[in-house]
Amino acid sequence: MENGLEIIGYLGIVYVALCAVFYLLQDFFFFRPEILPRHFEYRYPFPFEEVNFDMEDGGQINGIWFKVPNSKGVVYYLKGNSKSIKGWGKFAKDFVGKGYDFFMVDYRGFGKSSGRRTEPTLFNDAQTVYKWLKNQYAEEQIVVFGRSLGSGIAARIAAWNKPALLILDSPYFSFYYQIRRFIFWMPVQWLLRYKIRTDQFIKKVECPIFIIHGTKDRLIPFRQSLMLKKQAPKIELIPIEGGGHNNLPEYPEYHDVLYDILHERQFSPGAAVFA
Repeated sequence: MENGLEIIGYLGIVYVALCAVFYLLQDFFFFRPEILPRHFEYRYPFPFEEVNFDMEDGGQINGIWFKVPNSKGVVYYLKGNSKSIKGWGKFAKDFVGKGYDFFMVDYRGFGKSSGRRTEPTLFNDAQTVYKWLKNQYAEEQIVVFGRSLGSGIAARIAAWNKPALLILDSPYFSFYYQIRRFIFWMPVQWLLRYKIRTDQFIKKVECPIFIIHGTKDRLIPFRQSLMLKKQAPKIELIPIEGGGHNNLPEYPEYHDVLYDILHERQFSPGAAVFA
């Protein structure tokens, strides 16, 4: 009996220790930033400007702004959880080639952006940038685009404002739901500092909402987009058959869908949409 109690005690200590490690190091698990020196010079094949935002708490957000002649508007792109805009800037071609300006920033701790990162600062920083964009464009010209991690932040921004469109690429139902899939054996609701409730934000979005998601996405399964659609039936959900999490731009239909959304705000007759 005593040996059994000792084993239970040891297991309890290990469990508590694992919970503590997760709580303290979750930023390390969730974010994989590339840090750039302040003097780093971006290089892209399209004209662009570098923009910096000084936040009230001392943080700084660094961004890049691609502009095309006679643009139809701007795509405000909220990126995923890895690297920096140094590499993510390559996606500008998917939008400037369709006649849109393109704006992207690094989250705190990524690239040249600095400051303490929390869920509220992710939202507030993104909102500060959105307000700046409203001084550059009419709000009906702003398209909010969220990719992977950025999808929940994009939904929060679209719920707070009135952009022309919200486009989500491979979104999660909520960050809390996504993480709970992997560590269901921990009290995630008490330990997780980033819950990013896309499922709640999406209900408050007034503009048209489009979701593009690969049917073979193993990191964020396609069913999470189906779940989001149940939260907001007006969502138009476009599956990319066979697409995974990181390879959608390799599919011609992905670019066809983007073109139709950005130019017609609808899909070509052959596009498959889940009702």
